Amino acid sequence: MIIDAKDLILGRLASVAAKHALEGEDVSIVNCESAVITGKRGTTIAKAHMRRNVIGHHIKGPFYSREPEAFVKKSVQGMIPKRTARGMAALKRIRCYIGTPAQFRDQKAVSVEHANISHSGAGEYVTVAQICRLQGSTRLK
Repeated sequence: MIIDAKDLILGRLASVAAKHALEGEDVSIVNCESAVITGKRGTTIAKAHMRRNVIGHHIKGPFYSREPEAFVKKSVQGMIPKRTARGMAALKRIRCYIGTPAQFRDQKAVSVEHANISHSGAGEYVTVAQICRLQGSTRLK
């Protein structure tokens, strides 16, 4: 299953991807940088900054990535019981990508309709790319 994350709310996207991975499907999420997080811009960015720099210790962890594909995968990981064998196997079935790789260009990507930002009543939102860029991502332009 290929999921296009463009304009999808991250939490809803993560729950759908986790459900399919736990059922045994291989899940590939493309355009991870285009997923959105709802909420006021300043609050959302401050929360991400606090999670990375205040809560996480630079030696002991927990470690949070600056890259969008790892950011999205960490969100999906939160929806999976990762300490069980079933959860570890499901996490290995999930792949996240920036943009659309060449191997998926000719295939049809699924968009989760109930997770689309236009269908929700959310007024303000921030993209994953904006958060990762402010945290110092090296792979975003």
